[in-house]
Amino acid sequence: MAFDLNEINYRTVADPKGFLAECDADYNAKVSRAADMIAENRTRSPIVLLSGPSGSGKTTTAQKIEEELRRRGIRSYTISLDNYFRTVDPATAPRTADGSYDFESPRCLDMELLNEHFDALARGERIFVPKYEFSRQMRVMEPSKSLKLRSDELAIFEGIHALNDEIAGPHPEAFKLYISARSNVEFNGQVVFKGTWIRLVRRTVRDKLFRAYDPAKTLAMWANVRRGEKLYISPFKAKANLMLDTALPYELPVMNAVATGLFSAIPEGIERYNELREVLPALQLFGNIDEKLVAPDALVREFIGGGVYEQ
Repeated sequence: MAFDLNEINYRTVADPKGFLAECDADYNAKVSRAADMIAENRTRSPIVLLSGPSGSGKTTTAQKIEEELRRRGIRSYTISLDNYFRTVDPATAPRTADGSYDFESPRCLDMELLNEHFDALARGERIFVPKYEFSRQMRVMEPSKSLKLRSDELAIFEGIHALNDEIAGPHPEAFKLYISARSNVEFNGQVVFKGTWIRLVRRTVRDKLFRAYDPAKTLAMWANVRRGEKLYISPFKAKANLMLDTALPYELPVMNAVATGLFSAIPEGIERYNELREVLPALQLFGNIDEKLVAPDALVREFIGGGVYEQ
């Protein structure tokens, strides 16, 4: 699916409030369909595997699915695969070509423990979810939570590697969901803003507003993020029971004011520099929508803040 730039800019000016409401309703309908399919699969498995590349909106989507399942009388619990990172061991940690740690690699995860926990939950046994501290790059002794599922409950494991063969392969009965911002923006049939750029804008805005990252740092990391996606995430998306597009036609006008300033600071000489510098003039094709019009439960709140969901 592709969005039309003319339509976006017309609705941005003519009816921004209605535009946002319509787009949010379309996204919520996708989430509702996903919840229906997950509910139907629960007799086969209590495990849901939710994957998608960086900036896809996995956190909000998982919590919205939880809400939809509750409306169907099904309680669910979302667990981030980040909890299953291994303590960094310089001798065995995966590395990129330049010798730095490759945190995009699935080898960073404790696959054995994950599979043990999937089997234990399916048997109705209690698990203790580990806790990982990124600041110290290590797993700590105290677990993040304990969990035991009743027969009518589900566990949603959310993370970029959730559909990796070493995780999903041994559990073909689990429901597998892949999400990403997949829609391009077109003008007269030509792509003027790529779906991957939507995710980059989301990540850059979020990193600046909530993680105190200099935009130059986020942009410099983008090449490695994309490399990891192509190696470790995209090859497994076809295994999903459902693919869900999280791109919203209105989000670029909402993030435009902040993003324009951030993309003015692209450091020269970084990998993919020529592509990255195309984002700024592409952003300038869009108008602006006041973020105050964005609903508290909208997906885009995951990246601009002020939302109702826990991040």
